[in-house]
Amino acid sequence: MSGILEGSGVAGTLSRADLLRGRLRETPLVVRPPWACAEDDFSARCDRCCQCAEACPEGIVVAGAGGFPEVDFRRGQCTFCKACVQACSVGLLADRGQAPWFTAAKIAFSCLSVQGVICRLCEEQCEPAAIRFRPALGGYALPEIDAGSCTGCGACVGVCPIGAVEIRKQPS
Repeated sequence: MSGILEGSGVAGTLSRADLLRGRLRETPLVVRPPWACAEDDFSARCDRCCQCAEACPEGIVVAGAGGFPEVDFRRGQCTFCKACVQACSVGLLADRGQAPWFTAAKIAFSCLSVQGVICRLCEEQCEPAAIRFRPALGGYALPEIDAGSCTGCGACVGVCPIGAVEIRKQPS
């Protein structure tokens, strides 16, 4: 098991400019629809037609910054149905036998269970059973995420009552 519990402090992609502007949180990850090509190629070739968003039966593909499609896991989970792949007329989404994306869930220290309140909604929604709760001293359990089992589907994100779960990039 790989514990993917992290604090909400300054970390990751915080730039000096962000620090000087008072933006003390890490830049949120923009997740493109599953099986998207590399970001540079994607942003250069995407015509922002939103056919992938219209095809998504879960309604999680939305127009993001600049009108480019991105996944909003607060709306639900990705079922990897490939409707967005089939709808992309430009060919930027293509299942080439690889993982749909290299992401995994992370849980912040603000998690209710970490704070001693019993909550296991994320574990209940995790179909691949990548989220488990490890008993800890004091009578409550702490969340752990097995990054190898996590598909990055986002089922755990929208159910968290305080927004302590997010999807983050993993090494590919």
